[in-house]
Amino acid sequence: MNKEQLGRLILASEDTLYHVAKSLLYNDADCADAIQESIVKAFSKIDTLRADAYAKTWLIRILINECYAVMRKEKVMVSIETVPEETWAAEHKDYSDLYEALSRLPEDMRLTVTLHYLEGYSVKEIASLLGTTESAVKNRLFRARGKLRQDLEGMEAAGL
Repeated sequence: MNKEQLGRLILASEDTLYHVAKSLLYNDADCADAIQESIVKAFSKIDTLRADAYAKTWLIRILINECYAVMRKEKVMVSIETVPEETWAAEHKDYSDLYEALSRLPEDMRLTVTLHYLEGYSVKEIASLLGTTESAVKNRLFRARGKLRQDLEGMEAAGL
């Protein structure tokens, strides 16, 4: 793969990169930083890509690592439970109930759900991308669906 092809891949994967970054980082500025760093690293390490068929997976793996780096740099993270609900709701009023429920999932489940349902990756591809087993991915998806169902039903019962 040459740099021009990588550039086209990045442009075609714009939404995917944002969804993956947003599933790990809450702040849009942090998402943008992680995506930009990922692009820079991808261009500088293009020679490490072994097969063009895996270019998108390789790019997403770089992005995931960059998101984790941003999280490590910030170290001082505020849990959503510690933020007054009125403040959080006011800042996120444009997001659907589903997005709110998704944001409350643990990081590994949130990333797995995003890759599977929003980006269309198969269980096998997600397992390879995250360095885990297919059964672990299936398990995360099963538990995430249960938690989302429970959370959304709770929100509906509360009239939110």
